[in-house]
Amino acid sequence: MITLSNQSLSQLSVEVPKYDRQKVKVGIVHFGVGAFHRVHQAMYLDDLLNAGEAFDYGICGVGVMPSDVKMRDALKAQDCLYTMVIKHPDGHYQARVIGSIVDYLFAPDNPKAVIECMASETVKIVSLTITEGGYNFDHVTGEFNLDNPTIIHDLNSDEPKSAFGLITSALALRRQKGLAPFTIQSCDNIQGNGDVAKKMFVAYAKAKDLDLGNWIEGNVAFPNSMVDRIAPVTTPDDIQMVQDRFEINDAFPSVCEPFCQWVIEDHFTSGRPNYEKVGAQLVDDVEAYELMKLRLLNASHQALTYFGYLAGYRYAHEVCSDSDFVEFLLNYMDLEATPTLRPIEGIDLHAYKRTLIERFANPEVRDTLARLCAESSDRIPKWLLPVIREQLAMANPAIKRSVAVVASWARYAEGKDEQGHDIVVVDRLKDELMAIAATQETDELAFIRNRNVFGDLIDNAYFVECYQEALRMLKSQGAKQTVIQFK
Repeated sequence: MITLSNQSLSQLSVEVPKYDRQKVKVGIVHFGVGAFHRVHQAMYLDDLLNAGEAFDYGICGVGVMPSDVKMRDALKAQDCLYTMVIKHPDGHYQARVIGSIVDYLFAPDNPKAVIECMASETVKIVSLTITEGGYNFDHVTGEFNLDNPTIIHDLNSDEPKSAFGLITSALALRRQKGLAPFTIQSCDNIQGNGDVAKKMFVAYAKAKDLDLGNWIEGNVAFPNSMVDRIAPVTTPDDIQMVQDRFEINDAFPSVCEPFCQWVIEDHFTSGRPNYEKVGAQLVDDVEAYELMKLRLLNASHQALTYFGYLAGYRYAHEVCSDSDFVEFLLNYMDLEATPTLRPIEGIDLHAYKRTLIERFANPEVRDTLARLCAESSDRIPKWLLPVIREQLAMANPAIKRSVAVVASWARYAEGKDEQGHDIVVVDRLKDELMAIAATQETDELAFIRNRNVFGDLIDNAYFVECYQEALRMLKSQGAKQTVIQFK
């Protein structure tokens, strides 16, 4: 067994960095070094480094959450190297070691060190995968939440705790030094993620220092992007698999599917790596690609996960082995989501949607429904409710499947599956949502009366009618029969 480190790379039997990591300078600071970042953005950069480019764009990862301690300890112990394993559906596992992350800082250890790193002249980009909920905005009004306790702390402290506080402080320091600002690049699953990031960062900065906020608004680039790769959370089984198959002792490998896509708006303040040379698409407008991915892939994950979990499945590939669920998913995509999309030159949507089913059905990835069910209050409003709203604005709205998904979420929030097993609900609004769901026996519209999540949809009679029908069927006949009825 070989412990992963710079010194041990030559002893490994898998692909390793072909470049001298000592020559790589930090040019990108990334917040949120989770599974996705490590098999996506960090991989693209590793590809460029292997091609002899981008030596000024090494990544310094940053963690701000208590849970990031595990990542800090793992990466620091192995020179920030990690194993990426692509799990092909035929059972073939393809491993390589990624070397593009060259440093890692845990912000609570030393917030000033994080700020000074970003304020360095060499840093050109600060990128983000902080999850949909990390942008701290109200889902109904879309405005920045200044009442968040962490934000209140940061607005009144010189030692910020949040990404907003740390990054804004770094921009202030760069301005003071006379340096050009870095680009802030969101890589999260939010429509118009760059636009959202700009709105939130500017709102925070103006609350902290109006003049600074105006400067950020006028000088910092926030490119939109669309990112796509299924990357489940690393499990103990994955760690053991890397040891057994590849004889590598890696405390925190990452696993993923073969498919990978990155579409980037080509708008950067101070330069960027040549991502287009390693497969990324640089475009003038990302919106059509974003809508395609969010409303077909991400919303379809929501369409399979609650129904599937209630019915007794625990993995996405299990759900996609059931022809009734597959038909439900395809009809949602074809009849409800697709009419809300914009034309995309060169994209065969029919083929794309069938490819999604193949990806979901990959038995090797073992993407858990529990992961896909998490943080629903951040995901459903961004991915699925826009489909419902746009359909309701059409002459003959097709929303029954979409609304059935909402009902399946409401049923899931009751905290028991159809076998009577407890459901561990993971959501920032868990207590509120479960308390509401517990009243559904006496008020079947209780869940969708929550205007903080659903806005004015409760006022639409057709939405309410479809929701009642689906929820009643879920309770009387179960998830499987509801899917069959609504497919």
